[in-house]
This record gives sequence, structure tokens and C-alpha cells, in this order.
Amino acid sequence: MRAHFNQSNTVSRSVRDVRVLNASKGDPRFKASGRVVPRQQKIELSRSKRKKIGWPVFLFLSALVLPWIIFIGPLRMSLYRFVLFVVVLPCLGMWMAGKAGRIRTADIALLLFCLWCTLSLIVVHGTALPVQTAGIIFIEALGPYLLARCYIRDAGDFYNVIQLLFRIVVFLLPFAIFELVSGLNILRELFATILPTLTTSMPPRMGLTRVQTVFDHPILFGVCTGSILALVHSVLGYQRDFFQRYFRTGIVGATAILSLSSGPLIVLATQAFLLSWNGLLGAIKSKWKILIGLLVLIYLAIELAAKRSLLEIVVNYFLFEPGSYYYRLLIWKYGSASVLNHPLFGIGLNEWERGESMSSSIDNFWLFYAVSYGLPAIFLMLMAFFSIFLAVGFRKGLDAKLIEYRAAFLITMTAFFLVGWTVLFWDAAYVLFLFLMGSGVWMLDVRPKERAAEAHDSIGGTAAWNRPGSHKRPPLNRSSLDRTSAPWL
Repeated sequence: MRAHFNQSNTVSRSVRDVRVLNASKGDPRFKASGRVVPRQQKIELSRSKRKKIGWPVFLFLSALVLPWIIFIGPLRMSLYRFVLFVVVLPCLGMWMAGKAGRIRTADIALLLFCLWCTLSLIVVHGTALPVQTAGIIFIEALGPYLLARCYIRDAGDFYNVIQLLFRIVVFLLPFAIFELVSGLNILRELFATILPTLTTSMPPRMGLTRVQTVFDHPILFGVCTGSILALVHSVLGYQRDFFQRYFRTGIVGATAILSLSSGPLIVLATQAFLLSWNGLLGAIKSKWKILIGLLVLIYLAIELAAKRSLLEIVVNYFLFEPGSYYYRLLIWKYGSASVLNHPLFGIGLNEWERGESMSSSIDNFWLFYAVSYGLPAIFLMLMAFFSIFLAVGFRKGLDAKLIEYRAAFLITMTAFFLVGWTVLFWDAAYVLFLFLMGSGVWMLDVRPKERAAEAHDSIGGTAAWNRPGSHKRPPLNRSSLDRTSAPWL
């Protein structure tokens, strides 16, 4: 009788397997290089497809492409600032209540960054002037980061965010092409019929208009659209066929290039190179250590044998105007001198000492905060960045899908880090950078092995079989979600 029970149990389990397989037919996400995707992975992918994006995240990302400017007294507000103003305190409460997972080093570092910037402003300017500036620093630094920490808690949330960002790029593409060839920013003009927008434009380059669409500068347009290249390729493209994956990736790359700016070009080139390396050497555990070693050897060889430095060689290939490289050297020279003169609290909102022919802009994100708020400020920002980067990079025990997601996240962060030495992130690019930085922290809280055990329990798998008094057998094809793989670094 017991044999008959086990046989009927196996038959019912097989029927469930057939139903899952039939449900997955026709979905390209359930095909991967000609092999059968594990059953539990299919179920998870199906669930992530049905999951909805959180409305605060949707409002924030949508507001990034609405260029309206609203003045409240002397305070210049944009729609994304209004969204962050509304959500920052609730997100802070959720974070303190533990709804964003464990409190991380990066969380504390960013909070201290905001406090230090406020202290620097008080020291430099007194207590009257910095109130509004300190409030904006708090909203723009902690707001997008905590928004991502609170509302991106699993692979489904992460997928939906990247999907929305890709749809925004697709929306902007036809307007960007029209602006490139005609010189008319019709999208901004349409928005200007409702509320005021920024009207500045950049001079043409190579006879073409430098596209900026709804953003304040072509660099912002290129960085914001191009920064999601790796995420679109590896997250939206995970287990998609070749055409779908590379078509979407190509759309992102082509859109960012329309800015005709060297910063976005560095963002795209960095991501493309690292994606290629990851794809070609995917099976090698030490591929990233090998890459770091090769880069060090190439650098040493060029420095010893070539008449020009590696940086000068790269400039000739990635900058539209090589003269801007020498201008950035001047920025570094005067900016680092300012940091040495004001190392603790910076210069605040005062003008920085520079050459007479130089503009007031500091085209270096990392240097800007050191100049403005002192070395402790940039130290805290770098601490937040690298505490996430290294923790996610060394995270072990992830399944195949999360390994791909992690690689895309770290490649994106690498691109931001490198391009930050050549451009300044402000407005939309700044808040998007901090939002994306917080969007990968959920990978530190996920427990793939536990998820696999719970999933098996719900479908008659090994967890149910191991329970006392259970007569169920383990499934014939075990899920591969409990595999571990080499970390990204």
C-alpha cells in the first residue's frame, strides 16, 4: 500500500512539472542556450513579471524627465525634488524600523555625509545661509538612496526598475534624433507650454546639435541614458535570445552617443568592455583578478616604454576635444590646491581659487565635494560607495540569475566611479547615481538557498520530504538554485 502511495505521489508531482513546463512555453525568458531552465527559476521569473513597481519609485523616475522649474521664494525646485521631499522622511522611518533590511555601513556613511556638509556650511557661512542648501543636500543625497533601499528588495523589484528606466530611454530616443539633426528641442518646448523650463543650449559639435532633451546639459542626458547599458543587457536581457538582448542594449548605447560628449562615451566604453570580458571569460573564477593584473601590467609597460602617459593615449580616443583633457588637468591642479588650503570644511558656497580664464564649474564629481565641504565629506561618500561595491562584489552563494544581476550592477557602479573623475554629477545624474547605488543593496540580504528550500516545500520538493512524518520523495530534477559561484571580484 505504501508503494502505491509513493507511486501516486510521484505521478501527481510529474503532473505539476508538466503544468509548469506548459506554462513556460513561448516565454523566451525560460530558454537559455538550448538547455532546460530549472523549474523553480521559471516560477520565480513568472512571479517577477507580475510584480508591480512601487509608486514612489515610479513617480521619482518619471519626474527625472519632467524639466519643469518651480521657484518657491529663492529655492529652485524640480519635480523630482518634490517627490523626494515627500518620500524621504517615510523612507527614513522604514529604514529605522528595519523594513529596508539590515542597517549597512553605507547607510550610516551617507547620513554622516549629509550632517558633515551641513556642519561645513555652518562653519563657513554661519547659521543663517545654509538652511536651504543643507535641506537640498539631505533630500538629494539620502532621499534617492533610501528610496531604493526601501522599495527595491528583491530581483523582481530590481527588474521592474530597470525596465522602467529602459522605457524612459525609448521614449526619449525619437526626440533626441530630431534634436540632433534639426537643432530643435521640441520636447522641452512642449513642456515649456505648461510650466517654465531651462532654456540654455550648448554650441554644436561636428556640425550636429549636442542633444540634451529634457536635461540641463548634454552630459546629463548622456550619463543618465547610458548608465543603464549593462543593466539592460544583463537584467532585461537575462535568458533572452540574442536579438532581444543586443537590440535593447543597442538602443541604450545609440541614445547616449547622441549627447556627443566624452563623459557618456566613457560610461558606454567602460560598460561595453566589462560586459565583453564577463561574457568571454564567464566560466573562469578569477577573471576579474586576471583583468586587474593585465591592466596593471599594461599601465606599467606604457609608462616605461611610451613617450606619452596612458591617460594621454586614452584621451585621444575618448574625448571629442583633446584640449578638454588639459583643462581638466588645470581643474585638478587648482582644485587639489584648494582642498589643501581648506582640508577640513572646504569653501562652502564661495568661489574656488582658479585661473582667470577658467569657469566656475569643477568637472570632477569626487573633487567637487572635497573642495566644497572638505576631505571628510568625500571620504564619507567614497566609504558609502565602496562599502556597497565590495560587499556586493564578494557576496557568495548567489544563483545564476543573481550573479548576472550583480555583475551588471557592479559594472554600472564602475562606470559611474570612473566617469566621476571627468564630469560633475548634478541634478538628475546625481540623484540617479545615488538611487542606483542603493538599488543593489538587496543582494546582500537575499538567501538563495533558503528561497530554494521554501520553494521546494511548496511544490513537494526536498524540504517537504525532510519533514518528520512526510512520505514525499525528492523531485527527480533538483533545482540548481543552490549552486554557488565565484564572486564578481
